[in-house]
Order: sequence, then C-alpha cells, then structure tokens
Amino acid sequence: MNSLQLFNNKKETSLLIILLTFLAFFNYFHEYFKYKEFKSEEIYSGTFQIVNIYKKDDFFVVKLQNSNFSFFTSLELLENLHKLDYIDITFVTLNIEFIDYLKGFYSKSIYHEEPFSKPSIKTILYDKINQIHKNSKLSELFAALFLAIPASKQSREFYTNWGISHLIAISGFHLAILLFISYWFIYLIYFQIHKKYFIYRNIKFDVLLISTFFALFYLYLTDLVPSLLRSFVMFLLGILFLRANIKLLSFKTLFLTLLLILAIFPKFLFSISLWFSIAGVFYIFLYIKYFNNFPKILSIIFFNFWIFFVFNPVVHFFFYNTTYEQLLSPLITILFTIFYPLELFLHLLGFGDILNDYIVILFDYKFIIFEKESKLFFFIFYILCSILSIFSKKFFIILNLLLLIFNINIYI
Repeated sequence: MNSLQLFNNKKETSLLIILLTFLAFFNYFHEYFKYKEFKSEEIYSGTFQIVNIYKKDDFFVVKLQNSNFSFFTSLELLENLHKLDYIDITFVTLNIEFIDYLKGFYSKSIYHEEPFSKPSIKTILYDKINQIHKNSKLSELFAALFLAIPASKQSREFYTNWGISHLIAISGFHLAILLFISYWFIYLIYFQIHKKYFIYRNIKFDVLLISTFFALFYLYLTDLVPSLLRSFVMFLLGILFLRANIKLLSFKTLFLTLLLILAIFPKFLFSISLWFSIAGVFYIFLYIKYFNNFPKILSIIFFNFWIFFVFNPVVHFFFYNTTYEQLLSPLITILFTIFYPLELFLHLLGFGDILNDYIVILFDYKFIIFEKESKLFFFIFYILCSILSIFSKKFFIILNLLLLIFNINIYI
C-alpha cells in the first residue's frame, strides 16, 4: 500500500499553520512576560547551574543557566569552580533586550556565593566519567558524547579541526543507538511479563512505548539539547506517521519538526545547533531524493563524502577554521558508527578506559590551520539553491557546482 502524504490539500496545511502560529504566539508572549518580570528590577539575584567555564588570564568567563534563561558573566579565579555545580549570584539587568534574553547575554556580576553541588543522576554519571578518564580532554569528549556537557573552547576547536563536531553533538545517530540498546534490553525483561500477564497486547508496541519514555528521560537528562530534541521530535512523528501510513522521509516532515520546535521553544530560534541539525537532515533528504539509486556499498562511502562537502559552505559561514585533516571527516564518520556503540558498551561494563591511550594520541596531533569563509552573498545564494533543489533538479545541479567550486577553493 502506498504511503499517504502528510498534507492532502491546502486547507489542511493552512489549518496546521494557524494552530502552530497560535501556539507560537502563546509561548513567545509567555517568554516576554517572563522577560518583563526579569527586567522589573535593575539587580537580579538567583541560583544558576554552571554550564561551561572559559579560563582567561586572570578570571573566568562562565555560562550559567536556570529554568528561564542562560547568560555569561565573569568571575575571579576560583579553585572550586566546576561544571554542573550551582552558584547564587547577583547581576545587573540593564541594557538587556528581549532578543538578548532569548538567545543568551553577558552581564557583569556584582556579588556571588561560593559554588555548591547538588547530587543528581547527571552529576553522578559525570563524576563517573571523570573517574574513568583522568585526562581532561578525554573526560570532556565522553561527557559531551554521553551527557551533552559542553566542551571547552580548546576541545571544540580540536573537533572542528578534525571536522567531527557533528559527531560530538548528540543527535539522531546517538539517539538511534540508545533506542536500539534500550529496546532490546527492555524486550528481554518484558518478554516473560508479557507472556504471563499481557498476552493480548502488542509486545513490540509496548516495548517501543517504554523505550520512548526512556528517550524522553535522556532528553531531559541532557537539558533539551537542540539537535537531540530535533531527533526526538522526528522519532515521535515517525511513530505516528508509520501507524497512520503517512510518508515519513519527506521535507514536509522536517519542516513540521522545525515549526513544532520553534513554536514550543522560542529560545531555539537562535540556536545554531538546531539550525545545523535541521540543515544536516535536509541535505540527507536531498541525497535520498537524487541519489537513491546508487549501489548500496558505493552509497555508504559517497553519502558521507557528499554530505561533508555539501555542508562545508554552511559551516564556513559561521566557523572559519580549515585544515586538510578535515578531508578525513567522511572516513572518520564511518568509523564512528563502530566507535560510539563500542565505547558506550565499554562504559556500561566499566571498561571505558581501554582505548584511552590510543584516543589521546589524536589530541596531541598538531594542525596547520588556515581560515576560509563563505561570503554573505554566496551563502544566501547557496541556501536559496538548496531549498529550490527540493522542487527542481536544475537547482540541484547548480548546488553541486557551487559546492564543488567552494571546496576546491578552500582546500586547493
């Protein structure tokens, strides 16, 4: 049976857009009222979690967050300042606009207490990772891979220089592995219970439902990382669409995912992580649309190289660091499909340090770094051609010519 389309007519499309618009207005106004309350006093005091720490010559710049907003401030050099700790702090709210409130801002702190810790599942797991990996670069790597804890600036630059930032950011691939493991683990436990008490129920759907709640808990554990949120929303839509026999892998599904996230979470409008995640899936869908008939073995290799090259003009509009080692990114991506689940199993079994001596060698590698960027006009034209490629093969050909020219220009 052929799959149904997500929208059968303009009336259904218009109705959905109207509903999402009302939802967006409600949430954006809700954020605005919280902003006005925040701005009602020139001095704001509160308890915040330490998300990231950036060491300068004689002070720290720290990123702090609570349930309402996140911001940056400066602190003197403290010995007991750690990620995931909490701090009571007072700062000035002057000259902070609503957009700044949504996307994050910098404010000068005028007073703070000593940092303190609050035990939680996340801090317990984070401490365990730090115990396994004494090397700070390795602990940052696995804390980012498993718990989405932001890495230092130096580590992020290292990931960029290898062209593997997309592998470190938890997204669809990581979620798929976790769902696969949780599904079969739950299945083995639930099988006997189902056989004895719930024989009338669909065991596969029950296990999928429990696995979904596990994924939801993991999303909460990682503080709603935008790229993971995008993956989770698409996963939920996938379950609904498959049961309703609606076509899953479509640009409409991706567009709906983006609208849902932006309507419910206004702050993600300014999240580069979310837009990169959406763009990544968009180009995957373009690949499926135009290269679907490639032989499977050839497609595995070509897919990773094409995605790398097609995404480069987008990445280099925001991040200029370029190295020849980035050309290894497609091959590293293929190897990562083995590395990530292997490391996950090793950490679950208590042997997460087995490969430490080999991984740390990569961190000692010295790069020759040069800067290349996508100019604004080229970037806009490139994005426009990308979108029009959905509807026209001619624009897809132009897109490929553009990516070819751009990558030759930055690497040759």
